[in-house]
Amino acid sequence: MQEQPDIAELSYEQARDELISVVSQLEQGSASLEASLKLWERGEQLAAHCESWLLGARKRLEAARRRDDDTDKA
Repeated sequence: MQEQPDIAELSYEQARDELISVVSQLEQGSASLEASLKLWERGEQLAAHCESWLLGARKRLEAARRRDDDTDKA
């Protein structure tokens, strides 16, 4: 089995693309139970990593909007 990269090192796009691949493999249903469980676990980790990236992006956007609002009020 191919060694998988550390999820913490993946960009959002890399994690998203791997998650799509994991979902596709699970949907095919051809993997053994053990392999399916490992895929599921990896998918959960990838989904959490993507969500973390998105939450970080949302916080950055909100901070930028607050700065813009503060600049407009000055």
